[in-house]
Amino acid sequence: MHKTLLISINAFCASILWAQAPSPPSPQTKLSVHWDELTAADFKDAIARAQGTCLLPFGILEKHGAHLPLGNDLLNVRYAALNAAQQEYAIVFPEYYFGQIFEAKHQPGTVAYSRRLQLDLLQETTDEMARNGCKKIIIVNGHGGNNSLLPFFAQTQLDTPHDYVVYVLGITRGGPGEPKHKSNPATDMHAGESETSMSMIARPDLVHLDRAPQESGADQARLKLPDGLYTGIWWYARFPNHYAGEGAVASRELGEFEAKTWINGITQAIRAVKADQESLRLQNEFYERSKHPLDTPQ
Repeated sequence: MHKTLLISINAFCASILWAQAPSPPSPQTKLSVHWDELTAADFKDAIARAQGTCLLPFGILEKHGAHLPLGNDLLNVRYAALNAAQQEYAIVFPEYYFGQIFEAKHQPGTVAYSRRLQLDLLQETTDEMARNGCKKIIIVNGHGGNNSLLPFFAQTQLDTPHDYVVYVLGITRGGPGEPKHKSNPATDMHAGESETSMSMIARPDLVHLDRAPQESGADQARLKLPDGLYTGIWWYARFPNHYAGEGAVASRELGEFEAKTWINGITQAIRAVKADQESLRLQNEFYERSKHPLDTPQ
């Protein structure tokens, strides 16, 4: 009987110790989507959960009329990217604002890096992301001034072999069902009704609607050139105040629509990229054929 009692006591103690011992992390353990918030060990788990898919939200530092913060593009794109990554898990790279903004150098607070540094820094950033397991990198653009820079950067990835793929996602706001605008959609481009409405959702504490009428966001139309003929001074010629539209008429209703549309667009992109098995295969095929172009069937 004493032996039986001793066995029972030992079993009871063992069960207590087992209950108190830390259990292995569940596959569904909550992981932050913020790259900078993860521990090194959690980062490894995050890469696996994200299937190597990472987001690089790309903003800028520039004037946004008289009523929005300098980092408005960065704040908005990160808001959309972080919310999308919560819906379809992906790792979100820290604040990145090293893009193209020469057209705003005449305004206070603008930080405009040289063209070579922009490309070199972006290349090294994506290279480092890939070295850490991000083999599918979605650059989520939040700034219209990057509309030419980012597709060009993606195209340059064919110059040298890489073991990862760069995808570029443009600003995906607006669309069917959008609330009626109170301003002219043709000039609603920068710190105007749409962008200000989005900011009212992402960072309402930084929106100063009462200041919006202090400057004009009207098109100055100071340059007359044929359609299809481009010059870099076009933006300054039209909007020297670095403000295009009417921010004062912004609304939370429009902002909620803009935010939801953008978040959904990023979420769909993450899912599509995770499912994409062809881009890297074709990229590697292209690299190999590029070594011997005369062997390519004609």
